[in-house]
Amino acid sequence: MAEQGLSIPRNLIIERVLSMELVRVTERAAVASARLRGRGNEKAADQAAVDAMRRELNKLPIDGTVVIGEGERDEAPMLYIGEEVGTKKGPKVDIALDPLEGTTLCAKDMPGSIAVIAMAEHGSLLNAPDVYMDKIAVGPGYPKGVVDLDASPVENIHAIAKAKGVKPNEITALIMDRPRHAKLIEAVRGTGAAIRLITDGDVAGVIHTANALETGIDIYLGIGGAPEGVLAAAALRCVGGQMQGRLILDTEAKVERARKMGVKDPNKKYAMEEMASGDVIVSATGVTDGALLKGVVFGPNLITTETIVYRSTTGTVRRIFGEHRQLEKFHLD
Repeated sequence: MAEQGLSIPRNLIIERVLSMELVRVTERAAVASARLRGRGNEKAADQAAVDAMRRELNKLPIDGTVVIGEGERDEAPMLYIGEEVGTKKGPKVDIALDPLEGTTLCAKDMPGSIAVIAMAEHGSLLNAPDVYMDKIAVGPGYPKGVVDLDASPVENIHAIAKAKGVKPNEITALIMDRPRHAKLIEAVRGTGAAIRLITDGDVAGVIHTANALETGIDIYLGIGGAPEGVLAAAALRCVGGQMQGRLILDTEAKVERARKMGVKDPNKKYAMEEMASGDVIVSATGVTDGALLKGVVFGPNLITTETIVYRSTTGTVRRIFGEHRQLEKFHLD
């Protein structure tokens, strides 16, 4: 370990300080919210995850700033944009987080709820207001620019099919089941492609494209939260996928909020690398069982968790199965 005061190369900042520590952050948030699975109280589950995540972040040797997080749109407890976390005795880092992605999924004990966080070198993550974002994503192995947010859904389905060497009816798209997506769903189905609809959880949804052989998902399309978009871009960048996003700034108030955060062009189409650059690490822990991760399991003397960790510098993906026997560490201080 370098002596205090010696500089750490930029591409090693996250690796030197935060890999396993970040896993502990999402584990604590996942366990806290999992205690409220199926209780029908979204805000209580979210609050539990927020409290646990904030508590663990403030123990880390970082000078961290939440650049994208929860916001007013959900009227939920927040780790708010601009909040400073950590002990201040470490590197300056940007943080994007969703302490409980899929609050409804957790409250109803439905599949796919996760606790997720991304951390990167200072200035590396998109700093944007908590608004909606139009997104498109595909996994690794395709030519650069194979799909485009400005192309029609029909054009994108045909493009991904051609690049994959199959017919459009062999493509599966993942889309959030929302009224706003009615025309999108109609257009995609018109190509013959299949659609898997999800009720919540579009961070995991985008990540599904990273391993199409296992998940069966070739492309993600549609509108979801901007925080989730940045988190998904960070994870996808680690495995070499492609993603584009555009903030939906449909009121003057939103445009002004974005401008104050440095967004000069309200219509800008962000590439994945613009949403998450530099050395990035992403940690996600399952709250409820899902296609991406197994949920928290409570035993009489044991709690088990499953976490997936992505690292951009090395392209490494690690799955960590935790068996926790010191249960007091999950209790509030």
